[in-house]
Amino acid sequence: MPELPEVETVRRGLLGLIVGKKVKSVTNDTPKGFPNATADVNAYLIGSNVMNVSRRAKVLMITLDTGYSLLIHLKMTGQLVYVANKERFGAGHPNDSLVGDLPDKSTRVSIEFTDGSILFFNDQRKFGWIKLLPTLEIPNIDFMKKVGPEPLEADFTAEEFADRFTRRARTTIKAAILDQSVVAGVGNIYADESLWGAKIHPSRLVNTITTEEFALLYTELRLVMNLAIEKGGSSNHTYVNAEGKKGSYMDFARAFRREGLECPRCGTIIEKLRVAGRGTHICPHCQSTGVY
Repeated sequence: MPELPEVETVRRGLLGLIVGKKVKSVTNDTPKGFPNATADVNAYLIGSNVMNVSRRAKVLMITLDTGYSLLIHLKMTGQLVYVANKERFGAGHPNDSLVGDLPDKSTRVSIEFTDGSILFFNDQRKFGWIKLLPTLEIPNIDFMKKVGPEPLEADFTAEEFADRFTRRARTTIKAAILDQSVVAGVGNIYADESLWGAKIHPSRLVNTITTEEFALLYTELRLVMNLAIEKGGSSNHTYVNAEGKKGSYMDFARAFRREGLECPRCGTIIEKLRVAGRGTHICPHCQSTGVY
């Protein structure tokens, strides 16, 4: 599943492509990927103008001038492909739909604009969705009320970051940092990378992490996520950026997917283990469990 840096890269790409465009028509294959009433689509989506493309955690939001917004979650294999004349921009699962003729058998939703350009939402496994909701109601939906703060916001301090973990004191730090109600948008790749950077073993309990370690973890998390955005996201399995190019962050990864290779900090061989039900990559020397 795309993590915050990948979804942010998609947002930035779409922001330069569809803002100002007017929706002409919408088609969809099944209600599962587009669970919206026909009356609402006709009243608030058809004929609307795109005002903005924003993001909350891993969810994209396309704001319309009708007082409604499209919420988009790519889930595991979703992709957005924008086609205009001879131009083509893709984001999401890197299968042949990024370069082939569309719509195809994986296309769930097609949004056509009045200038002839089309935004296709493709999803092989049908887990993703596009929901049309009143913009003012979005902060009140369950997901938005439960999701934690954005870790890259300028006003999100190291002290607030550490305080968010108090609710998960008896869980492992890896499980806590993956909990979207603690902080938003952090997945397996950037959890491993930030814990490696802070020299914290992922299986340690939250209540063993010192104030100084939390401050370092905060700094490392922001560093790796900002670098990932700069590099266009990771190229791990199922992600390409808004121009259809694989992200390059994995070229700079220090621990994730580097099992069997030397730790770039101390030379010890990186190991893979399982923590919080997820494949986890560590340096056994830099991230010693110790006795807690």
